[in-house]
Amino acid sequence: MSHTATLSFSETTKTAVEFAAALSSVLNDLNVFKITTCRSTKRISSKKKKMFTPLPDIFYYYNEIVSTLGEGTFGRVMRCIDHRRGGAHVALKIIKNVEKYKEAARLEINVLEKINEKDPDNKFLCVQMYDWFDYHGHMCISFELLALSTFDFLKENNYLPYSIGQVRHMAYQICLAVKFLHDNKLTHTDLKPENILFVNSDFTMTYNVEKKREERTVKSTAVRVVDFGSATFDHEHHSTIVSTRHYRAPEVILELGWSHPCDVWSIGCILFEYYLGFTLFQTHDNREHLAMMERILGPVPSRMIRKTRKQKYFHRGRLDWDETSSSGKYVRENCKPLRRYLLSEAEDHHQFFDLIEGMLEYEPTKRLALADSLKHPFFENMGHGEGGGSKTWEGNRDISR
Repeated sequence: MSHTATLSFSETTKTAVEFAAALSSVLNDLNVFKITTCRSTKRISSKKKKMFTPLPDIFYYYNEIVSTLGEGTFGRVMRCIDHRRGGAHVALKIIKNVEKYKEAARLEINVLEKINEKDPDNKFLCVQMYDWFDYHGHMCISFELLALSTFDFLKENNYLPYSIGQVRHMAYQICLAVKFLHDNKLTHTDLKPENILFVNSDFTMTYNVEKKREERTVKSTAVRVVDFGSATFDHEHHSTIVSTRHYRAPEVILELGWSHPCDVWSIGCILFEYYLGFTLFQTHDNREHLAMMERILGPVPSRMIRKTRKQKYFHRGRLDWDETSSSGKYVRENCKPLRRYLLSEAEDHHQFFDLIEGMLEYEPTKRLALADSLKHPFFENMGHGEGGGSKTWEGNRDISR
């Protein structure tokens, strides 16, 4: 039974008004416009509009705003209590009253509703949206509460890489989640470690005598894919440039058009980062990015060079790149052929690199599809000691331990 069943009308009203007051305070803090709350039943006063408006019904299910979880250009994410879920804590994403952010929120809600419709039991590990509402022009979206992102955990752990077993378990879940999106004619377009969140980021601490530092090991590697603000359906307009720079596929850089394979490239980059603790393509320049790709993966295919309209990056069918320049030196000193990043000669490490080589194929049509990725030998020995948490099944395989 939800907690709301035990509250009197006056108590529920008081709770709703208090929640509205707290939310108004957050909105005021975003410096968009001022809102004041009225203590009379189900009425909120807006100084700007000089009128009374009823509280959304959803307010009667919330108890309080607990804390701030994060902040960005879009607005803020708050930790709240939801009575309908037995007093469970949820994440409430509050969008600034700015049209471009509101439009992005509407698009994200559309995608999340499609995901909920296709996966009501949340078997495919995409973040679950509970509710959404518009409050004084601010889009507010309620999500299941998750923990640290895989990037934030890495950062707080001094960029100590995840173990090969942890990488395997996270990789399988990410591939499963994104395959689900692709099967439903969606491309995420912004996959990165910041958008892969742990369900629970509790950890054990050990002291590394050799390195003289404390090191964290996450207890459970159960993850969820989040942030569908840039997700694009197959039939929708495809923006020319998508993805965060370090995880951007070559066909996007060369403006050759993109589809589901651009997500696979991003996953390959993410898995490399989990394994080594640093970004594979650490750059902010297209030409340098392509030079890094060539240093790590070999030459850009001639077909892609012939087809691209970005001919300024090439000369006589080859990348126009000065290896003697400061950028050339940077690439030479910081990049090397992919297999030379191996940390061990053990079979599972070689299998892992075989997997990411398939994901980092230049040609989108030759890139490993996620259905094939999930059948890769790297995942055959996914042990029961990897991960932790609730069970999610793919066939007979428990992939969210």
